[in-house]
Amino acid sequence: MLDFTLHGWDVVAALGLRRPHLVGHSMGGMIAAEMAAVAPGDLDRLVLVAAAGLWIEAHPIPDIFALLPAQLVELLFQDPERGQQLLTGGVDFSDMEAFKNFYLGQQRRLAMAGKILFPIPNRRVSKRLYRVTAKTLVLWGAADRLIVPAYAQQWGRLVPGATVQTIPDAGHMLPYEQPETFVDALVRFLG
Repeated sequence: MLDFTLHGWDVVAALGLRRPHLVGHSMGGMIAAEMAAVAPGDLDRLVLVAAAGLWIEAHPIPDIFALLPAQLVELLFQDPERGQQLLTGGVDFSDMEAFKNFYLGQQRRLAMAGKILFPIPNRRVSKRLYRVTAKTLVLWGAADRLIVPAYAQQWGRLVPGATVQTIPDAGHMLPYEQPETFVDALVRFLG
């Protein structure tokens, strides 16, 4: 995780940005939170969208590495049918060759995620969040079944001064399910 965090700050430096806004979704939210904790004075605003990185025993996060594509879609999207279209680009899973190609591509993407999230998505970021000074918005889909909204409340408690907002009719992939509402929330927060 430290490598991802430092690389993120290297990119910010290479682009010549000063006190940028940082928005991270899911694993990207965990990396964004780490960046904010490592360099507390260097961000202006932070938005954590359905961020991974915490662990609540009462609400274990499902093992995404053990799921078939249809099962994953059910966890990621409030509307699994629409979610499958968004996630797969319309791949017809009744075509076994198309299914195989999609499945192999998904496994490659999950292998990358596994480097960050396996065995559980807890990298102790919770112990560093007290350092975050950037104005922070925690955005969550009200119907998130992958990382349930109880995690939004936990982020809100751990990040000093954070505001928590849930978006109705959205699951874990809320930027895709409710893009207009998502963008409106960002625009209001980022000003």
